[in-house]
Amino acid sequence: MVPGEAPPPGPGSPPAEGEAAAARKQRAWARRKAFSLFVKAKEVPAVGRGAAGGAGVRWRCCRQAFEELAGIHRHVALQHGADIGQQAGLEAEVSPSSGPALAGSADGLDGHSCSSPEISCTLPDTSHVSYDDLTSKVGEVLLYYCYCEVKDPEKLCAWQKALCQHLHLTGKVRVASEGINGTVGGSKVATSLYIEVMLSQPLFKDILCQEDFKSSAGGAHCFPDLRVGVFKEIVPMGIDPKIVSYKETGIHLSPQEFHREVEQYLSQASQGQSDTILLDCRNFYESKIGHFQGCLAPDIRKFSYFPSYVDENLELFKDKRVLMYCTGGIRCERGSAYLRSKAVCREVYQLKGGIHKYLEEFPDGFYRGKLFVFDDRYAICSNEDIISACRYCGTLWDQYKLCSSQHCRQLVLTCPSCRNKGLTACCPVCQEKELKVTSRASGQTLKEECECTWRRPRVPIEHISQRTLDVGKD
Repeated sequence: MVPGEAPPPGPGSPPAEGEAAAARKQRAWARRKAFSLFVKAKEVPAVGRGAAGGAGVRWRCCRQAFEELAGIHRHVALQHGADIGQQAGLEAEVSPSSGPALAGSADGLDGHSCSSPEISCTLPDTSHVSYDDLTSKVGEVLLYYCYCEVKDPEKLCAWQKALCQHLHLTGKVRVASEGINGTVGGSKVATSLYIEVMLSQPLFKDILCQEDFKSSAGGAHCFPDLRVGVFKEIVPMGIDPKIVSYKETGIHLSPQEFHREVEQYLSQASQGQSDTILLDCRNFYESKIGHFQGCLAPDIRKFSYFPSYVDENLELFKDKRVLMYCTGGIRCERGSAYLRSKAVCREVYQLKGGIHKYLEEFPDGFYRGKLFVFDDRYAICSNEDIISACRYCGTLWDQYKLCSSQHCRQLVLTCPSCRNKGLTACCPVCQEKELKVTSRASGQTLKEECECTWRRPRVPIEHISQRTLDVGKD
């Protein structure tokens, strides 16, 4: 051996750099080809498109329809990584590469692999943006979620907090091993940069896209502060994600498809012939001020009660087609999966993008009233309908305020006239307690459930006959 030269590779030595690079290219080539073949196999033949498949449907997979290439790519990358990896192993055996693939390797396609991609902690450059533009009160509120495997939730949480602070965003972001769920507010410059960075995050590549961000007029002032944390679930249903997974969700319907389904449902239901249930899986105070005509709106206070509601009303869903909807789509992901796990429904569908996306296309459609939002605005509107009433006098009113009693966190609908009379609490009990609490010298704030809560059944039993009679009366 010549002095200064590296020793020749022995039997146990790693492959040379050139060989390793070739192997990586070979694996990447195999996965790309396997991915393309998998997507190709899900195409809907041109002759099969139309009334049954939908004019715009080009791919079908896992009982879902996809109109855009980005949509089917996200779905395959998210839910069929193992299938792609297995197929790629077969492709590698006949690849045009000069060398064999390394055993046991499974590099991801464009950043995707069977394991979670690394998290990029990059922050956007804001040097070209003025402070006034970045902190302008005229802005918007973003609502989004992304289900994906997160290997290091704590790292993602820390990056999210730094990113939001960097862009002067407020709001709430939930991070878990199953993904991320956020609603943030800020200037339009800030929210645009936020979306741009989120879409470039390797963890969300080919899963999250521009249309997944729902926006409405608002800004940083819509939230009291910024809260970013790690949780077991990105939406609190109270069921371990390993037991009921987002991967077992119902069939997604675009706003146009959902609109057609609701139209057909209302037409059949008015004649007493419907085999469909239009299910609102939000909380009672949300559906009270706005909902789809003819819907079944469970009288539950928290989404974590939804599984119990389903369990207590299984007979209601037996052999039914269920059309499910929520605010932005995230509760339907887990809710539809739970309903499907009971194996009682004929089919379970859900509104993709939720009411937010539906109202963008059908502001005067079948959804009437306001859309409840979880920030200081409480509601946003797309039409002039008011479907709820003042808690005290019964006049039409749909603007929520917090109960004036310090111990209570209930929302109350009380019109200006009644508020001027001092009727600002959610119930007589709270009205009385308010006087006692505010007279305390200590100023201690208590929090307890008032009669509005404990008198309400946690899991109401629904009667489908009464629901059918009420269809179309909204």
